[in-house]
Amino acid sequence: MKKSITAGAVATLIALVVAAVALAGTSVPGGKKSAAAKRVSAAVTLAVFGDSPYGLKDADVAQSNATPKFIDAVNADADISAVVHIGDLHSGKQVCTRAYDEAIFQMWKGFKKPVVYTPGDNEWADCNKVGQSGGVWNATTKRIDFSVDSSGNPLAFAAGNPLANLLLIRSIFFANPGWTLGKSTVKVDSQALLYDKAHPTDAKFVENVMWEQAGVLFVTVNIPGGSNNDADVWYAAPVQSADQVQEVAERNGADTRWLAAAFARATADKVAGIVIASQADMWDPEKGVDHQAGYEIFVKAIADATKAFGKPVLMINGDSHVYRSDNPLAPVGACSWEAAAACVSGYSIHPSGGYNVTNFHRIVVHGSTAPMEYLKLTVDPGASAASDDTHFGPFSWVRKTQQLPPTS
Repeated sequence: MKKSITAGAVATLIALVVAAVALAGTSVPGGKKSAAAKRVSAAVTLAVFGDSPYGLKDADVAQSNATPKFIDAVNADADISAVVHIGDLHSGKQVCTRAYDEAIFQMWKGFKKPVVYTPGDNEWADCNKVGQSGGVWNATTKRIDFSVDSSGNPLAFAAGNPLANLLLIRSIFFANPGWTLGKSTVKVDSQALLYDKAHPTDAKFVENVMWEQAGVLFVTVNIPGGSNNDADVWYAAPVQSADQVQEVAERNGADTRWLAAAFARATADKVAGIVIASQADMWDPEKGVDHQAGYEIFVKAIADATKAFGKPVLMINGDSHVYRSDNPLAPVGACSWEAAAACVSGYSIHPSGGYNVTNFHRIVVHGSTAPMEYLKLTVDPGASAASDDTHFGPFSWVRKTQQLPPTS
């Protein structure tokens, strides 16, 4: 059933979420150990995963049901010191709801180690899409027909409004700015607390964090995949709304400034390398030229900063779901992926081209399909491995799979 909902109703919902975020952000736990103050020289190992749990539709809960056992498997790995989720808490065919987001938050309390999370497009930027029960532009009425239930209530939170869903994610997963999730909570540096005062809207981006561990700097950046850097018009309307134009401009600015701050800190602290974690596969061939071009602001920023840094920079993303290891910023280098066909490096795919940054490497983590998997990433600041499918400077990694239980 479809029903038109006024913009005022959506604005009211957004205001409620803004208030919730403001209230939640006032509480910071005490007595926690800071992980951002000092670098540690010993090697560490992290579990990195994303695009999980996934379902082909709301009734497909196989991965959600298997997530507690997946968490148990990560907890049982004695090498793991932290967990990183790089976005997409559900598929693009599942509805964005508060209940689902809160269920994932509760599940993640089962992780014994600190959990760092950067949002993906499916939990906010794509919530407006009709496939996620958002809505679609009605050319006859010149309004949006939102997906509603039999009582006329929106199926998706805030009728799928991306800004409201991003604020919802922040209110649940980032209620304590600068602190990780998981049972063993530690402090990280958040852009919400360390933003450039010349750009006050950067304070919104509580999800952008950085920390140093094992002589390496880690930084997360909110870059949504799938949506052309959130430039696909919301609700398939004829033009972008003013809210959407503002969202893209503010996030692009905040993200590039946060990346610049991360590289500046890494240079000042003389770290052995940098890890960048974000959702978007900016070199995904399925995106096409137009969608790939939407990420050029980040591709250029990372390429220029990496070349100037001169040490290994590893980027980990999800979005395209198929494991890949390559250097999309150089014309030659190791390239492997889990598909049967030969691996085609992202360098030859992205429309920008022209880069030759040899001290960069990228990993796409496996996601969405069984078996569930995490990337076991080891950081050894004393290592300097040649770049290949599973090694790069101080970094080495191995894929760890967790089979789903059989369905009855």
